[in-house]
Amino acid sequence: MLKEWNKISLLYSMEPLMRLPEEIYCIKPHSYESLGAPYGNFASPWWLRKEVIRRLLLAEDLLRKTVPHLRLAVFDAWRPIRVQKFMYDYSINQECLSRGIDPISDKDTPALVDVVKLVSRFWASPSFDKSNPPPHSTGGAIDLTLATNDGNLVDMGGEIDLITPVSDPDYYLQSALTGDNFSASLWQLRRNLLANVMKLSGFVQHPNEWWHFSYGDQMWAWSTSATAGLYGSVDDDDSESKFIIT
Repeated sequence: MLKEWNKISLLYSMEPLMRLPEEIYCIKPHSYESLGAPYGNFASPWWLRKEVIRRLLLAEDLLRKTVPHLRLAVFDAWRPIRVQKFMYDYSINQECLSRGIDPISDKDTPALVDVVKLVSRFWASPSFDKSNPPPHSTGGAIDLTLATNDGNLVDMGGEIDLITPVSDPDYYLQSALTGDNFSASLWQLRRNLLANVMKLSGFVQHPNEWWHFSYGDQMWAWSTSATAGLYGSVDDDDSESKFIIT
């Protein structure tokens, strides 16, 4: 399913993908690799575009200056499109399982259409169309949360990749404004903190996901009123692989 930002044109920058530097904390083992996502021998989820890494380091520095006992914790970064397809299909199958739907025998039924529509709010279609690449396949999108300096993840009021309204960045805002629920207020405060340091570093936030931020992709261009996105997809098995620096 196409999103509004898929209408934005792309410049197809040849800026390379690079490994995340050691000062950025990555949550390991990687969740999708543990599920069997087909990264292969060469690909790694811990890569981003060079400029995206620079801005991520700015966000890390800003967070540490604001709240010294916290750091950024990266959950996921670059995904080859085959990994995007694996996780998209996996999420649909898991949602079907929870609803008692058979994705094969119930194909094209309203129940399955509803599942696909819900999952597509959180997971981009694994499109091989160069004009509307999945955000994570561009190397411009990142999923992350907060952690303490010793690596303990901070409770944000909902797990990453949770396909429910709880994932909305401002889900706890009303409770925070009324002050009638301390935990909800704390979760909203933490989400705001993460969003603020990322936005001040040039990223934009996904409207449905508190953990997803991007720079240079179509969603970033759409959110900032830029005339075009900077990054197309990068796959390790196509001609653009030469722009991956290991």
